[in-house]
Order: sequence, then structure tokens, then C-alpha cells
Amino acid sequence: MKTQEFESVWDALEDTPAEAENMKIRSRMMLDLKRHIKAHNLTQEEAARLFGVTQPRISDLMRGKIARFSMDSLTSMAATAGLRVDVRILSAA
Repeated sequence: MKTQEFESVWDALEDTPAEAENMKIRSRMMLDLKRHIKAHNLTQEEAARLFGVTQPRISDLMRGKIARFSMDSLTSMAATAGLRVDVRILSAA
């Protein structure tokens, strides 16, 4: 059996490089939003009000339910909370 190595788990799981990049960005955004909630000791209810969503939506975020979030929804949540989203395009290595 041949062993394959991947730069990211998303590279291993997704069918195309485009899908892998999308998942990498979404997971990074979710982690950053989760860190913001924890850093400010927000309850899920407080975070929901801050991000302009429902408490169950924050629960999904905190539990890493990535399939339930698009880049658009994560960007909207961050912007509603007064956070800045920075997107960069880099050349491939």
C-alpha cells in the first residue's frame, strides 16, 4: 500500500483543489470566530446577538459544523460583529 502525504487534511478529503481551498478558508474563518467568542468570554446568546444570528447557529459554529456555513455567511457574521475580514490571493508554491 502506497502512503500519500498531503499539506492539509482538506487536500486529502476534497475532490478538487478548489474545494479544498474553500474548506481551508471556511475552517480558518470558523476558528477565528470561535477564538473571538472565547477571548471575549461570550455566552452563545451574547455571541448570537453580536454576530446577528441565532444561538443554535453559534452552537453549530462552536461544534465545528462546517457544512452548515458558507464563506458568505461567515463573512457576514464577522462584519456584523465589527470584525475585519482580510482575503489574500497568493501564488501557489
